[in-house]
Amino acid sequence: MRATLIHGPRDIRVEDCPEPTLRADTDAIVRVSAACVCGSDLWPYRGVSPTPRPRRIGHEFIGRIEAVGPRVSTLAVGDFVVAPWANSCGTCPPCRDGVQVACEHRAHWGGADENGLPVDGGQGEAVRVPNADGTLVAVPGVAEPDEALSKSLLALSDVMGTGHHAALGARVAPGRSVVVVGDGAVGLCGVLAAKRLGATRIIAMSRHADRAALARDFGATDVVAERGADAAAKVRELLGGVLADSVLECVGTAESMDQALRCTRPGGSLGFVGVPHGDDPLPISVLFAKNISVAGGAASTRAYLPELLADVLAGSINPGLVFDAVMGLEQAPEAYAAMDERRAIKVMLVP
Repeated sequence: MRATLIHGPRDIRVEDCPEPTLRADTDAIVRVSAACVCGSDLWPYRGVSPTPRPRRIGHEFIGRIEAVGPRVSTLAVGDFVVAPWANSCGTCPPCRDGVQVACEHRAHWGGADENGLPVDGGQGEAVRVPNADGTLVAVPGVAEPDEALSKSLLALSDVMGTGHHAALGARVAPGRSVVVVGDGAVGLCGVLAAKRLGATRIIAMSRHADRAALARDFGATDVVAERGADAAAKVRELLGGVLADSVLECVGTAESMDQALRCTRPGGSLGFVGVPHGDDPLPISVLFAKNISVAGGAASTRAYLPELLADVLAGSINPGLVFDAVMGLEQAPEAYAAMDERRAIKVMLVP
């Protein structure tokens, strides 16, 4: 079979790999119908995160179950499934509390499971999935999704759930004003999540016409291109002299956090999901002075999948619109380059 490996900075290769086999009673084998490149995959691609040795990469995929271990009880061969970005057992205390990202038995895509066995990355033709019952979510009534539905199902594996997590952290609710910092796939899904949760005024920050247009399609009422103090002043102007009730930080840099805090009103709420890089960007003194509540972090998308999946299947949300490019698996190096150079918002890879 063919799979994507990262060898080092800007060195993505599609190579022959062994077909996966069941290694534990709780495993499943998934034949991948679509995978994608995540913004977080760009950190090792750019060399910000180290790659000590070549490894399979990718943590978002959908496909059909080909085999299950004897202890898998909620899934069956033939089920079409969504694989959340974070593997989880579903039974340990963090999982039972809905924080599957902190699973005590978590396996890491492209890394290893708790027994030290290698775990496949998602950007390939097939994947061994440890902790299958606690991880995979079957899509009811779907035998083979078309491209449009595949895109939305794939978005549920990470970016839609992550945008939803940011919105919950920022206490988005009917009647509240929202600012979304970041116009990548997660930020755009944050706009969609804010609309879904009933926000009446949603300001997207974007300098890119295509991304701004999609933000408006997802529910943004306004788009702000300014940055820094000018952006905060523009938000204040748009909101009649006040800053936003809820702000979603969807980038992970010190600059984006500073922008988010500038746009949050005193007593407001900040939800952050951008993967932090560099110095710690959250200044306690600002939170103290403005009485800003903060919540967020890595999203347990497995917890949100059932409710978001129901909305996708009902046609009430279409997060798959964040995929503006579809490429074959063999084009994975180009997919990474396109996202790195911001020529694409998010690329779906089809084996």
